Amino acid sequence: MASDPLLAVSPIDGRYQGKVAPLSDYFSEAALIRYRLRVEVEYFIALCEIPLPQLQGMDPARFPELRAIYTDFKLEDAQAVKTIERTTNHDVKAVEYFLKERFDALGLSAFKEFIHFGLTSQDINNTAIPLSLKEAIGDVYIPAYQAVLEKLEALSQEWEDIPMLARTHGQPASPTRLGKEIAVFTARLREQFDLLNDVPSAAKFGGATGNFNAHAVAYPQTDWKAFGRSFVQERLGLHYSFPTTQIEHYDHMAALFDGLRRINTILIDLDRDMWAYISMDYFKQRIKAGEVGSSAMPHKVNPIDFENSEGNLGIANALFGHLAGKLPVSRLQRDLTDSTVLRNIGVPLAHTLIAFEATLKGLGKLLLNPGRIAQDLEDNWAVVAEAIQTILRREGYPNPYEALKGLTRTNEKITATTLAAFVDTLEVSEAVREELRAIRPESYTGI
Repeated sequence: MASDPLLAVSPIDGRYQGKVAPLSDYFSEAALIRYRLRVEVEYFIALCEIPLPQLQGMDPARFPELRAIYTDFKLEDAQAVKTIERTTNHDVKAVEYFLKERFDALGLSAFKEFIHFGLTSQDINNTAIPLSLKEAIGDVYIPAYQAVLEKLEALSQEWEDIPMLARTHGQPASPTRLGKEIAVFTARLREQFDLLNDVPSAAKFGGATGNFNAHAVAYPQTDWKAFGRSFVQERLGLHYSFPTTQIEHYDHMAALFDGLRRINTILIDLDRDMWAYISMDYFKQRIKAGEVGSSAMPHKVNPIDFENSEGNLGIANALFGHLAGKLPVSRLQRDLTDSTVLRNIGVPLAHTLIAFEATLKGLGKLLLNPGRIAQDLEDNWAVVAEAIQTILRREGYPNPYEALKGLTRTNEKITATTLAAFVDTLEVSEAVREELRAIRPESYTGI
């Protein structure tokens, strides 16, 4: 009953469990155990391939059996590790003992003391966790991000010719096009994603204080730094951090979290703009049969998807900020604060996924209301004053800005008729007057 979503403390394990389920393969306790086993097994195989003298009797044909320990990993295996941990009170040591039991079962007891040989727990954690994060980003985050980006790109093209009143400081401003305003967000997202791709997934591997002390004293003839680089970069596909203390310095991981946070911030900006456009009636929303917008007001169709997205992005960013600020700071050669913090890296990614889905859902419900958009332009002819005064500047007309300021900065409504009458009073050629009369809010949208 403890796993019942109705009893979950966190909504990502309760209300939103189904939306974030794919992340369990990367950030659950069972997943962390599986990734640790993967590193331990691959490390043992790498030692065999040096080869260390004591491992020369290990038949490479047995390597697939060892890899099956993590490739065929089951929940019962995770439970077995947790049972051992109840005695050891140490999670990585429990993984080591579990592996030794498997070696015994496979008839490989003679080699089992080279499991975790010369390592500290952080050699396992600081490879397993970056590996899980890298694969979660590639397998889960990027497809969700791309779905949002592709939807926005499609809408920017669909609405590229829709003229719209702009608002700066909340006030009517030079008209724009709806598609272009959406394209602003797609450009921002693409640029930040490109920066995100430049951040390496870094890992530490070098013993208790990062110097391969135990390795070097046992096998001084081996180039352990070269071994560590090869193991981390070629076998695990991660960037090798060296030198380090006992732990990875997490600078690259912090950069990743900052990058994810910037992408989320762009989407918060989008969510708020969409919310505003809906409130201005520029968009209606598709109505789903049976849905209730308000428990008291039957007419309500609220922009709840954008609100849900904004809220989850805010939670995600708060956690990303803490991770980015905390992880690179550790007392002397290591303190334990990174360990408990790292267990939470799946949480902001979960809230981010929830937000992406909500934004995507909100965008899919938008129904353009062209009549309202056109009426807003028609009601704000004052915005073409910029165009008129700029052409008058070109023509050398005296004090054009001041002339338009005197006309428009009143509480009187400026209409097409008002501006036409003003143009008729200007001492310019008829050709220029015709040029000025042709300017309309819906056509004054720039490039």
